[in-house]
Amino acid sequence: MLGIENIAIYIPETKKSNYDLKEKFEIDDDFIENKIGVKYHALKDKGFKSSDMCVKAFENLKKISNINVDEIECCIVVTQNPDFNIPHTSAIVHGKLDLPENCAAFDISLGCSGFVYGLSNIISFMKNNDMKKGLLFTSDQYSNIVDENDKNTALLFGDAATVTLISEDATYIPIDFSFGTNGKDYKELICEDTLYMNGRAVFSFTATTAPKHIQALLHKNNLTDEDIQKYYLHQGSKYIVDTIRKRLKVNEDKVPFDMAEYGNTVSSSIPIMLANNMNVMPKGNIVLSAFGVGLSWSSAIIKKIN
Repeated sequence: MLGIENIAIYIPETKKSNYDLKEKFEIDDDFIENKIGVKYHALKDKGFKSSDMCVKAFENLKKISNINVDEIECCIVVTQNPDFNIPHTSAIVHGKLDLPENCAAFDISLGCSGFVYGLSNIISFMKNNDMKKGLLFTSDQYSNIVDENDKNTALLFGDAATVTLISEDATYIPIDFSFGTNGKDYKELICEDTLYMNGRAVFSFTATTAPKHIQALLHKNNLTDEDIQKYYLHQGSKYIVDTIRKRLKVNEDKVPFDMAEYGNTVSSSIPIMLANNMNVMPKGNIVLSAFGVGLSWSSAIIKKIN
């Protein structure tokens, strides 16, 4: 059965400290550590594009997986910061990795919810077209669009990329997916010239929508909290993660927080957590849930079988 065989990540080594911004934004250590939860955010090298970060992630994947690029039949890139308006970034990644010409390549323009959407898309696409191996990339460089003087965004976002190897030699298999959209409020998180986020509105949307969405997905699959090993929530901020956990009424050890050293990496936040915990996670069910730009949300139940 098609599923996740392995995941590799790329987080730039360059980091910007939020402690250095305390005076500028009139914040203290408690705000940094317990409200937003971001001590440092990762910054890509100057001139780096989304495709470059994808290539870095793929180079890391080759270190942990035996990959023959001639066997790759599908390449999908989830990004809202493409290299160019035209062509699609996946085509550029395809060329840089020298993937075969019979490999399908396309982009998915989604932000925070993009990994779950992308995971459903690539598995369905590969299954319907009898494909055996595919690559799902997430890559966003919000440092290109963040206003360094905007407290709502400058303290939060970090650059990163991931690549997920999809094959029949799966470690995680999908159980179910669920999605949602509130397009009427798209302006609450938008980039025209620079990124704008209505923090209060986005928090209210997330805190209200995510717990209900997760609970509905569990109920649909006749599962309870006792059946779930972990909840991997999009790392929007520590306050958001803590609020969702409390409204779900689940133990703190079941809901990891993992963005303090690199920031909100948008569609990469969930696969980063999956990659970091893949070797220590016991067999069982995991809930993935993400929410943000659109406004959109997505949740999934996946099962670790190896």
